[in-house]
Amino acid sequence: MSEGKHRERDDRPAGGGVTTGELARRLGVSPTTLRTWDRRYGLGPARRDPGHHRRWSERDIAVLAEMGRLTSAGVPPAEAAGEALKLLDPGTAAESAPGSVIRTAPVPRARRSARPVPPHAPDALVRRRKGLSRAAVRLDAPTMQELLADVVESEGLVTAWQEVMVPTLHAVGRKWEEAGDRYVEVEHLLSWHISRTLHRCATEAEDPAPSSAPGARAPLVLACVPGEQHCLPLEALSAALGELGIPQRMFGAAVPVEAVSAAVRRTGPPVVVLWAQARSTASVPLARHIADTRWGVRGARGRPVVMLAGPGWAGPAVRGALRPGSLREALSQIGRVRASA
Repeated sequence: MSEGKHRERDDRPAGGGVTTGELARRLGVSPTTLRTWDRRYGLGPARRDPGHHRRWSERDIAVLAEMGRLTSAGVPPAEAAGEALKLLDPGTAAESAPGSVIRTAPVPRARRSARPVPPHAPDALVRRRKGLSRAAVRLDAPTMQELLADVVESEGLVTAWQEVMVPTLHAVGRKWEEAGDRYVEVEHLLSWHISRTLHRCATEAEDPAPSSAPGARAPLVLACVPGEQHCLPLEALSAALGELGIPQRMFGAAVPVEAVSAAVRRTGPPVVVLWAQARSTASVPLARHIADTRWGVRGARGRPVVMLAGPGWAGPAVRGALRPGSLREALSQIGRVRASA
């Protein structure tokens, strides 16, 4: 749009508006990014007072928030800027501000969603990771949830977990380590939304039949070792098993030894998965104890195969235990055990 039209449609913001630094913190981008968006695409403040710092109105902020949402979804910046400007003048977004490279045709006022990233494109997963990371830094919960649901639907749960969710969690974790405690809230919010997505997948894939039904197979047992609170990877395994129709019982974080043993004796699982994120929580005696747990009547007793999952188990091996290196490998090993049973 023209600079004149942009300025005519906005009044002086109450209280002088928002400074560039404050807006950058609110949107989770750098002040340099805001200046670049202004210079290249005309996404600057509606009012600039001579001799004063830039002040951003609520209308300006809405446009920039839309710009951030679209770029997080993988839309090229130039195209995203054109869409964002339509929030101000839907019919005249073809006319960009001075210095802008946007040239788009008029469209109806209705807001269009971000262009989906085609699955399996060479850089699709990289773009999804970057988009999810940007949304997390901005604390943009709706966009995070939308991106997570989209990648699961288009790529499948296993690929979404291994190629998007885990790398993004690692990237945010590294940023946290480098910046002290500044990004704790980012990691917590991202983890919660990933957990929510995994729970939704697990809920949508219920056991095909009750474990007590004739011919039904015994469910697997999934549990974190005592003292282990980090259970997102175990939630991913639970959801993936649900998608495959494999019954399992997920007991979550920090399960006492007695509780795991009782669950094994009561359900007779073919596989017991013990997750340990840290070396300090992994316990070889615990793994051996579970591997020796028996169930059933005398003369027909069964025992489980123990799967030691997670980086905490890097150390002494447990005879007969499975040691998968990824979610995909864990599913493959579980499939072989069930087939041989």
